Amino acid sequence: MHYKEYKSILSANNGINIYRGCSHGCIYCDSRSSCYQMKHEFTDIEIKMDAPVMLENELRRKRKKCMIGTGSMCDPYIHIEEKIMYTRKCLEIIDRYGFGLSILTKSNRILRDLDLLISINEKSKCVVQMTLTTADENLCRIIEPDVSTTKERFETLKTLNENGIPTVVWLCPFLPFINDTEENFRTLINYCIEAKVHGIICFGIGVTMREGNREYFYSKLDEHFPGMKQKYMKVFGNSYECHSTNNDKLMKILYHECHKHNILVGSNNVFAYLKEFETKNINEQICLF
Repeated sequence: MHYKEYKSILSANNGINIYRGCSHGCIYCDSRSSCYQMKHEFTDIEIKMDAPVMLENELRRKRKKCMIGTGSMCDPYIHIEEKIMYTRKCLEIIDRYGFGLSILTKSNRILRDLDLLISINEKSKCVVQMTLTTADENLCRIIEPDVSTTKERFETLKTLNENGIPTVVWLCPFLPFINDTEENFRTLINYCIEAKVHGIICFGIGVTMREGNREYFYSKLDEHFPGMKQKYMKVFGNSYECHSTNNDKLMKILYHECHKHNILVGSNNVFAYLKEFETKNINEQICLF
């Protein structure tokens, strides 16, 4: 790991990324793509020096409260967070200044900060997002080797629900010929139903590949799925989007089950929900009466 100085941390869309790089080892990770111009090894985590201080300075100057998002590029609960604790410090600041939080992770380490998630949600809105890809725990350990398993994430989603924290699940990616089966898809949706998730994001059944992440993905296919790389090269070539032949069937199942169980679905709908700031200031509500 190494530190690097930055002048700011909050993006124009009110997103923050505390770390650059990841230690979770997911074989399909888009963040490895060359287009993101990461100048260091992906597993040599770059830490934004004084990230909590920068965030506090920027939130203090904001005239209007909003949702603060994190986790879209780099998971805020990678292994070094246990030592550095920058994510927790940033959550403390978000809580202190009354902003909302939209946070995405694959790690049950987030439960360490359950107290802050509850506090933020009591004042405004806190939404925790988690990615689910496969119900097969053995396969999970291959394609997502150094992060919480699907069952652990499922239990985390249930714990969050029990504490009143709304959740959103990203069902992706589905690697063609590997985890894009109807059995796997239905099992994951059933997890979402049981965990009472508020919404599901699914861009389609498939995976995206660009320069940088394609090479790493193919090397892992050679390691764990002999012959699969050649199949991908024959079917998809250098395509960015690699769609499963099961796409249409599984997407119909998704929408049917979500409507049946009153789960928000459709990327635009869920993203609008994630960005919508809410206030729950009890004193303000009392004053209205």
